[in-house]
Amino acid sequence: MLEMLAKYQAHDRWANKRVLETLTKNPNPAALRLFAHILGAQRVWLLRLRGEDATATPIWPALTVEECSPLQQENVAAYTETLSLLGPADLARVVTYRNTQGIAFQTPVIEVLMQVFSHGVYHRGQIALVLRQAGTHPVNTDFITFVRETSNA
Repeated sequence: MLEMLAKYQAHDRWANKRVLETLTKNPNPAALRLFAHILGAQRVWLLRLRGEDATATPIWPALTVEECSPLQQENVAAYTETLSLLGPADLARVVTYRNTQGIAFQTPVIEVLMQVFSHGVYHRGQIALVLRQAGTHPVNTDFITFVRETSNA
């Protein structure tokens, strides 16, 4: 399972990099808002995984394209480190946190990580739609494309 999580994280990194490159070349405020949300939500979940208070961290940050790049790099480094420190038993560890409305929840680490990686997929699909509606050809961020492009590389 840890190997698959590392692959999902690698896909997330690859896909976010492609979206960021697209937004750098083709600025779009609606798409940028969604992308900043992906990065902000990743940061919030990371703080929760670490047992830190995330209530002051915006889940919908207002970022420029230039501000997204360092946050993307910080998130990648932090999730890479987090995954490298996990053992199989850690995946069942329960994370206690409060959501943005202040409601307390308890969620196993594995489910938090699956939320992080699937959440990005969801919003990158929205970004593709927004870009397409604006007349910009969106970049392909499908998992299978990632696998095809990175296997045996």
